[in-house]
Amino acid sequence: MSTGQIGLVGLGLVGQALARRLLAAGFAVHGYDLRTEARDALAAMGGTACESAAAVGARCPRVLLAVFDTKDVIALLEQPGRLLAEGHAVRTVIDCSTGEPEALQALAARLLQRGIAFIEGPLSGSSQQIAGGEATQLLGGEAADLEAQAEVFDAIARQRLHVGPAGMAAKAKLATNLVLGLNRAVLAEGMVFAESLGIAPAKFLELVLATPARSAAAEAKGHLMASGQFAPQSRIRQHLKDVDLMLDAARGAGQLLPLSETHARLMRDAITAGDGDLDNAAILLQLRRERTS
Repeated sequence: MSTGQIGLVGLGLVGQALARRLLAAGFAVHGYDLRTEARDALAAMGGTACESAAAVGARCPRVLLAVFDTKDVIALLEQPGRLLAEGHAVRTVIDCSTGEPEALQALAARLLQRGIAFIEGPLSGSSQQIAGGEATQLLGGEAADLEAQAEVFDAIARQRLHVGPAGMAAKAKLATNLVLGLNRAVLAEGMVFAESLGIAPAKFLELVLATPARSAAAEAKGHLMASGQFAPQSRIRQHLKDVDLMLDAARGAGQLLPLSETHARLMRDAITAGDGDLDNAAILLQLRRERTS
């Protein structure tokens, strides 16, 4: 069993899954979230709920971030009185969010000047897969810094890939999330098409899983689509944020992403319809709305 204090800021779906992994490995987890119920959930797991990000930073030499986006990461690390408030103990920050590559690369350089190692550690997988250790962690940072935190990464995921310096893990996550998200959307479109032909969702899923159309997306999300159970493991709203980052990065590189443009439009319409906080498998509901009559 590993020991030692570790901080965790952001106790949403991913943050709570990370907390479970770390607590099971023997870490003393000190966590903070804006929401009282999220802090209470950490305490119920056996962690220590802190009253502020500054309180986490004062206690823990290494801190994981599981916040919404890179703006939140930068605010936590560079606004006065936040995680790195005067007298903080933080020496290593591991950012588990999906972020903006160039902004994270620049942030890592600024933190290095302050003697703080910055590691990207986004996870490919749902919160349920993260909690089970089945997600793949993509790591960006200096090899020596990663090696120093090996016991943390061992606790989080059974598989991890070092893809380069800070900024590269965000690029890798966006590229792989593009394929994953479109796989989900294609599965949902196929299910809606099959329904229009008189094939029930459960039967369609059985067909997909028995043919070369089988995919990890079908295995992970097919039963949610077929049953209509969309309690969130990862949310439509969160994935739209990632797709918007993909589209911004592609525009900067002069690359068109026509399938992702369509996917983004479907998710925006789903959010407008009130589905933004449902599991991303609920893109099925929006595709059902896409009718000509």
